[in-house]
Formats: sequence, structure tokens, C-alpha cells
Amino acid sequence: MDPSRLPPFQLGGLTRPITCVEMHTAGEPTRIIWDGFPELSGTLLEQRAQAKVKSDEFRCLLMLEPRGHYDMYGAILRPDTELVAEGKADMGVLFMHNEGFSTMCGHATIALGRFLVDVDEAVFPRRRQLKYDATTGTTRLNLHVPCGLVEVIVPTLPTGKSDPARPVSFISVPSFPTATCLKIPLPEKHRWPELQGRTSVTADFSYGGAYYCLIRGEELGFPKGLAEIDLQRMDHATRLLKEVINTDPSLKYLTQNIETGEQGFLYSVMITDTGLGHARASEGSAASRAQKIADSEETGLCFFANQQIDRSPTGGCVAARVALAHAKGLLPVGEKRIYNSLVTRAYQGLAGFVGSVEAELGPSVRVKVEGYAYYTGYHWFVVEAEDGLGVGGFSLRDITM
Repeated sequence: MDPSRLPPFQLGGLTRPITCVEMHTAGEPTRIIWDGFPELSGTLLEQRAQAKVKSDEFRCLLMLEPRGHYDMYGAILRPDTELVAEGKADMGVLFMHNEGFSTMCGHATIALGRFLVDVDEAVFPRRRQLKYDATTGTTRLNLHVPCGLVEVIVPTLPTGKSDPARPVSFISVPSFPTATCLKIPLPEKHRWPELQGRTSVTADFSYGGAYYCLIRGEELGFPKGLAEIDLQRMDHATRLLKEVINTDPSLKYLTQNIETGEQGFLYSVMITDTGLGHARASEGSAASRAQKIADSEETGLCFFANQQIDRSPTGGCVAARVALAHAKGLLPVGEKRIYNSLVTRAYQGLAGFVGSVEAELGPSVRVKVEGYAYYTGYHWFVVEAEDGLGVGGFSLRDITM
């Protein structure tokens, strides 16, 4: 069927469809929106603010059902930002999820690297200006994300297209811990059954473009850590912990940028486990190749935004965890570590992310994160004015009777 024969898009005064390319990075989806999103103007952060206020219905219809699902993730290409105009960036992007708009997303950055190398100037006006290194067979581009500028290195074939057999990598914004081994008092209404009477938990906090709380499963009250998963109970515990941190004024420093003083918020609680050993991988797979270049391994379960679960090892949190491990003296410059998710541990052929310190910048570091992304499809989304359910999207988890 010719997509042009579909009914016209009829939301917010727009009449053209929204065009998306679908990818996944270690199992986590990225819906790349490259045409049809409402016009936004100003700096990238001003565009983000406009999207929140004026275009949130578009986020809902693209992320939630019936076009998406509770754990869908999206990236909106923004070719006109202040850093693009200054020649510092090649493309801008806004990230979105089930709750709103993110400041950073590593898995989407990895997917965007491949996509931007593969498309033409009609989609990516600065495509011809990208820097190709014939010696390494890679193409470099600078991506303007809400938290700053991220350098992306994309393996490239002689044809000029991206090479799916080699990992894309990105260099993070300055990343740093904000607290280590911090005891967090828990008010009575924010305690969960697995604590068995304890009134506090101990956690680390670190920034990798967004702010993360890093805590062991055992500390949350799950004695087998991530070796025995109960998503419902872990969801409940991390939700309560996140609420405590984001509402206690005395803990605001945990989400404050040590370089700029800018105040942020806790984006995610990551449950970590270093005791699971190496994930099994078939010989010759991406996961097998990754294991041969790293001596240590960590598995994580990431609850972010409105308790969305990341299928990937979470690229921004890999930057945060590498910065934390380096600050603790556990990961020297240049030494690599594998970071797995539940998905990359469970399925052969999927590789975890590889993280390492790329450069020291005083109290912060820049982190190199490597991972594989793949195409899964293409969408041309429309909305019929009569479709009361499809206009705003819905979430089955949020239905209350």
C-alpha cells in the first residue's frame, strides 16, 4: 500500500504524517522522529521547553499505546540549534519517554550515530561535512543534546554507510559522582516490606548527563540481588526511594552540577550487581567480542522516568558508573569494563555496553561508551480526528477504576 493513501494527519493543525525510523540498542527501542513533529524554535533548551508545553500530546501519541508502549523511547531530530549554528554541532536532538523529555540518552545516541551516517542531506543537512577517517574506518559527528555536546564515533564501510559489525561509541559530557556510600533516611511512609524494619539505605550518586542513584539489590532488601528478579517489588522499592530523594530539600546537592551549579533532579534508580560473573555469549557474537576486551563486569536494572525499565545497560548511567568507579580508584584511565542489562545477559548475540575513562577533567571525567544498534523498521504515523483513543495515547498501567 502507498502510505500517501492513508488518511491525513489531523492533530494540532498539522496535516502531514509523522515519519519515524525504528532502531534498538541492546534491546532498548529508539523511535527516531525526523519529519512531521511540530515546529520548535530558539535554543535547544528553549525547544525542549516548548515541546513540553505545546507539543506534549505528540510525545504521548508517539510513546504510549496504541503506537508505542509504556517503555518506548524517542528521539526528535533538531537540525537548527545554537551549537549547530556556531558550527560546534552537526545535529541537535530532543529525547522523550513515558513521562517527559530527558536531558541525555546514551542508547539513543548510539542509534542516532548509525542513522545520521546512513541518511542523506534531505534528512541531515550537514551530512557532507562529517569527518571520515580512512585509517580507522570511522566517521565522527558532534551531537547537541540537552545536557551539552556529545562526540559520536561511527564505524563506517567503504560504501559510506555505517558498519553494524562494529560498535558505535560516544564521548560523554563531563561526568562525576555527587556522593558515595551515602546513608539515606527513609520516612515511615517511604519504607517497603523488604527492608524488614530498617529505616535507611546506603547508595552512591553520580551524573552522566542525567543524575542516577546506584544501589545494590541486597541493600534494597533483595538478598539475591539481580540473580533473582521480582520486577513488581523492585519497582515499588525504587519508586519510593526516588521519591524520597527528589522531595527532601536536604538532598538537593545530590542532583546539582559540580561544575555549573545548575540544579537537576534524580532521573533514575539503577540496581547494580557485580556478583553475577560474565554473561555467556556465542563465539563470534558481539557480546563475545566485547568480553575479550574487558576484565570486569557489572549488571544493572534501570528504573527511569515514570518507572520505565531500560532494556539496555543505559548509556548515560554507564558514564555515571564509570565516573563513580574511577573516583573510588577502581577503574584507571583506559581500563574497560562491561556493563550488562538483564536483556544482554539473557540473550545470546546481544552485547553489553563497554565503558572506560577517556579523559580526566579535574573532579569530572569524560567517558567513552561503546555499544551496538540495529534497525528494526520504519513508521508513517497518522491520526484520525475521530479517534478519541489514538489522539492522546494511553497507558494500561495508569488506568484506575
